[in-house]
Amino acid sequence: MRQQFILLWLRLAARLLRVHIKIQGLENVPDREPCILLINHIHFLDPFVVAARMPRPITAMSKVENFSIPILGFIFKLYGAIPVRRGASDRQALKRVLKELKKDNTLLLVAPEGTRSPDRTLQAPHNGLAYIAHHSKAPIIPIAITGTTDFDHKIKRLQRTPIHIKLGQPFYLRANTRRLRHQTLHAMTTEAMYQLAALLPADYRGLYSNLEQATENHVYFLDNANLPSPTRETEPKSASPTKRASLPPARGGDCAASCKE
Repeated sequence: MRQQFILLWLRLAARLLRVHIKIQGLENVPDREPCILLINHIHFLDPFVVAARMPRPITAMSKVENFSIPILGFIFKLYGAIPVRRGASDRQALKRVLKELKKDNTLLLVAPEGTRSPDRTLQAPHNGLAYIAHHSKAPIIPIAITGTTDFDHKIKRLQRTPIHIKLGQPFYLRANTRRLRHQTLHAMTTEAMYQLAALLPADYRGLYSNLEQATENHVYFLDNANLPSPTRETEPKSASPTKRASLPPARGGDCAASCKE
């Protein structure tokens, strides 16, 4: 009930602040299955605009520093966001996240970069996403956000801020080894970030600009998830970077007939 109230408040706030959200790909969100929402993070509004347009309430992970910010911190606490300590492995936060992902209807929002991008391009991520996805067995939905960086300029002039949200194809992230080494976690995270980059305009992709380097050794799409059986000794085969035929066209925030307003 509390989250539903905040969701209604967020939608009202978006109207009052003249934030106009177009969203594409909502059909990729399952009805009840717990999922991880993988977003790029370019502005403080990002988690709020995503939450405002999701079909069910989300659970967000946020750096612990945000909880001490007036008003914003209160909203995070009221909404039940999970605080994360950066710079070290926060085992308490990971345990709480994995517990949440055992529940039906959970949508966990994760920004792997850990903080806002200074130039709106994708930065180096942390490996927590891969750890959570592997141990929770929850599918990941990549979500590309564009337009939020215009909000500060637009609101000062009382102008409308168009924001585009694009949801990609859900996928599982798996290793074929029981013990997750740093190298494996890094490879899994990198492949997930390329899935996100493919949804963004070229000038947003940053470290993942060259989609030709993307691989899918650990990516299993939801509609064809033939998951591997973990083995004790073997690591994923090291493969030279290959072009992925399954990558969606790089159209960024472009919304066609499937967009919803």
